[in-house]
Amino acid sequence: MSKFPLSIQHDSMQCGITCLQMVCKYYGREYTFTQLSELCFATNEGVSLLGISQAALKLGLQALCGRATTEQLQKVQLPCILHWKQNHFVVLYKVKSRKKGSLYYIADPGKGKIVYAEKEFKDNWLSTQSKGEEKGVAMFLNPTPAFKERDITGEQQERKRSFSFLFGYIRQYKRYFGQIILGLLVGCLLQLILPFLTQAIVDVGITHQNLKFIWLILLGQLVLTISRTTVDFIRRWILLHISMRINISLVSDFFIKLLKLPMSFFDTKLMGDLLQRMGDHKRVEQFLTTQTLSVMFSLLSFVIFGIVLLCYNTVIFAVFLLGSILYGVWIATFLRRRKVLDYELFEKQAINNNKTYQFITSMQEIKLQDCEQRRRWEWEDVQADLFGAQMKSLKLQQTQEAGSIFINEVKNIVITVVAATAVIHGSMTLGMMLAVQYIIGQLNSPVEQLMKFLYSLQDVKISLERINEIHKMKNEESNGKQLTALADKSGDLKFENVDFKYDPHNLQKTIDNINLTIPQGKTTAIVGASGSGKTTLIKLLLGYYPALSGDLKIGDTNINDINLKWWRRQCGVVMQEGIIFSESIARNIAVDDEEIDGNRLLRAVELANIKSYIMGLPLRYSTLIGQDGIGLSQGQKQRILIARAIYKSPEYIFLDEATNALDAENERVIVENLYDFYQGRTVIVVAHRLSTVKHADQIIVLDKGRIIETGNHSSLIEKRGAYYNLVKNQLELGN
Repeated sequence: MSKFPLSIQHDSMQCGITCLQMVCKYYGREYTFTQLSELCFATNEGVSLLGISQAALKLGLQALCGRATTEQLQKVQLPCILHWKQNHFVVLYKVKSRKKGSLYYIADPGKGKIVYAEKEFKDNWLSTQSKGEEKGVAMFLNPTPAFKERDITGEQQERKRSFSFLFGYIRQYKRYFGQIILGLLVGCLLQLILPFLTQAIVDVGITHQNLKFIWLILLGQLVLTISRTTVDFIRRWILLHISMRINISLVSDFFIKLLKLPMSFFDTKLMGDLLQRMGDHKRVEQFLTTQTLSVMFSLLSFVIFGIVLLCYNTVIFAVFLLGSILYGVWIATFLRRRKVLDYELFEKQAINNNKTYQFITSMQEIKLQDCEQRRRWEWEDVQADLFGAQMKSLKLQQTQEAGSIFINEVKNIVITVVAATAVIHGSMTLGMMLAVQYIIGQLNSPVEQLMKFLYSLQDVKISLERINEIHKMKNEESNGKQLTALADKSGDLKFENVDFKYDPHNLQKTIDNINLTIPQGKTTAIVGASGSGKTTLIKLLLGYYPALSGDLKIGDTNINDINLKWWRRQCGVVMQEGIIFSESIARNIAVDDEEIDGNRLLRAVELANIKSYIMGLPLRYSTLIGQDGIGLSQGQKQRILIARAIYKSPEYIFLDEATNALDAENERVIVENLYDFYQGRTVIVVAHRLSTVKHADQIIVLDKGRIIETGNHSSLIEKRGAYYNLVKNQLELGN
């Protein structure tokens, strides 16, 4: 294929997947981001070269990864994927040899197609030196017979959600839109009368020196102006009402979808990317309301005034039409470049949002660690990148505007010459010439609006692609997870040959062949060194991620068959990264959708040993805490989180390092309080501080994702194994 297909990444984590998508398309197979993402897993650091390689093999592409020189790139079959600037992937699809240095044709998923001179290419690609030669990392891909034979029936590229789904938001306001369209039609007709009144003033009033007639015409123009203004004001009020409602509906539906996505989705999306997609919704809302109605008014004006101009003078109409077509062609030449720049701006703005949020929220730590200058320079570097992208966009816009102004001015000059010639030759009156000039002025605006609409159409299409990427993702409750009750009375939690790793392409497993039963109504403690997989076990039990292999059961029911929303409702959870919301203490503890139960709230704060602190505050339970409220110590936060878990009065309790920030006295009191609360409940405790687990019915010792010991405190101490080594320096060993 002489023309290499270009795909643009939707966010900064997708460069590797997008490169693979371009190579597949080049060889004749089209896959969506969603389809490739299922094969090529992205972490919060993007996609690894190993991940791309394994996905390519599954698609039927032969993949060869390694280090190569620039000379070798000129001898191999292209396209190939290059590791670019040590943090990005691009596709090299052509090399053009020249005496003064080769040219390298790159398809960059973040910037579009770029041609690099040899020196610049080497600066971006070469990363290591081996045997005196500079080399860079590349992946060479070739289709095998399996690539063409692969059955993708029903897997063919999904059609992007068409614009028709957007009009579902409009249909519910069709009565209001009908009123607006009627107002547009009335305004257009009122505007149409004005050129004829202008002609009448010149050809009748001035020619016959009839001052009363001129005053009458001027009075009519004043009435028409007032009428148009009134209609326009009413139309804008109705439009504001509709646009606000549509915007709320669009964003609300987006939030509803986000809340239905799996927990793992939020591990790989930057906050900046999600915030930028919120901005995309504003684009869509403006397109549905303001821009769509404006272009309808422009089309109506263009048709009506165009017919009138044709009636006045055919030559002038032909000149205007030719100029407008040239204007449209000029605008269309910029569409492809605008699309690439829009994606680049999206990425830079997302990074900027993310970096700015981190900068503001970590200001105290920055000052404490004396790294103000470095952090500020990092932020300024991001601003410089964003400024560079904005400058590219501005240059493109200015080039387009310069050409547009030139075409329009030449068109207007030619029309003026033709009209003046017609007046001199007597085929047109002076009043008709003024009317024509007025009509041309009225036609120029609709043409400009129509051209802007082309850009708006492109912008909203790009925004819909990014929004629809989220809407097309599988919900957490897909694949028949509908059960809202256990199949039997047994509530034991069972791991049967469970394997798991966060990155499926990673060679080392986070959880390795776990077989474990957590008995119902008992307390089970999980201990081990940092990174041994303790928190991961809890996240698997709570449905954060699906197991890579094996079965995870609640009773005899596989967790994959259970409605996770229902399951989490049965669980009280305190995670290490638990969040304190910016609302009252009472609402931070009673976080569910129901009214606050005063008795349950009182019991929860007493068991969490936080009541005396709350009662010492002026507003007590109504005190605002969280990011926008009063500051809490880590110990106070943990006690609030423990109270939250107790308030739910759940059947299952998960505590992940729930007391590691507490002092010894508070920890002792809370552990004693919880001892009675645990009775009859299934409790899973993860802890480093072993005073919180020594009374557990069962203690599980993990190491590198494997269970190495199981028993209670006494039996494990007697073994003098891994558990003994964990506790030998702690006070409870002698108890």
